[in-house]
Amino acid sequence: MDRRLRAAIRRSVPASVRSALRPAIRRSATTTGLAEGEASLARLLAPYVPRDHARQVDARYYLDLVMAREPRPRIVMDLGCGNGDSVDLFRTYDPAVEWVGVDVPASPEVQARQRSDAPFVTYDGLTLPFEDGTFDLIYSRQVLEHVRYPVVHLAEIGRVLKPGAAFIGSTSQLEPYHSRSLWNYTPFGFTELVTEAGMEVVELRPGLDGVTLILRSYLDRPEGFGRWWQEESPLNALIDEWADEAGRGPVQANLRKLQYAGQFSFLVRRPPA
Repeated sequence: MDRRLRAAIRRSVPASVRSALRPAIRRSATTTGLAEGEASLARLLAPYVPRDHARQVDARYYLDLVMAREPRPRIVMDLGCGNGDSVDLFRTYDPAVEWVGVDVPASPEVQARQRSDAPFVTYDGLTLPFEDGTFDLIYSRQVLEHVRYPVVHLAEIGRVLKPGAAFIGSTSQLEPYHSRSLWNYTPFGFTELVTEAGMEVVELRPGLDGVTLILRSYLDRPEGFGRWWQEESPLNALIDEWADEAGRGPVQANLRKLQYAGQFSFLVRRPPA
């Protein structure tokens, strides 16, 4: 699979272009400045970029983090729950968790759902059928790119969260169309929408890189690409090499990974009362 991936990259970039790019790639490992776009992103995302590490993560990262806290979230929602299998994951943290799965009825994943061992609610994609301040946690993995009215959706999330409670998950940036997806979000655009909806971004972390997701789609999801959700995807690994050779810390590595991320994960909260 590694050979096939490298071969696909070689075919998509002419040899003359690769040759011309080599000096720039070498310079990127030693230069002390940032490219203009990256420097702009650094200023905009500075409050949200982690300083502890630059590992590639997915939505599970923040779920592990939040469910390990005390007091542990008791009333939780999986918004865009699809087949509902996340209830099993939540129950590994706390068998007594009050989990509810919410989704639109037309979702292909909902229509294929077979389980009935947990509460499921359908809604119109606009108004969540719950009272204000109901939930200790809302989890939403790779759902926002499918939502027709993102700010309305985010405002409803903020409404039904308890003050200070978390909204965690992941969404797409440089990911090709999939399962009726409508939008992709830059990390900056996401923070703007969250702020407009009355919530606060706490932290953003990169997921697997966009180049890998594009190649996965273009090659019709060949066997073996699933590994990149469990380990650093190829471009992210290259960025780690760049950071190591150039003496860059986690902030700059995170920024570069976020700029080219196919997906990114987020920790958002409703402001405390």
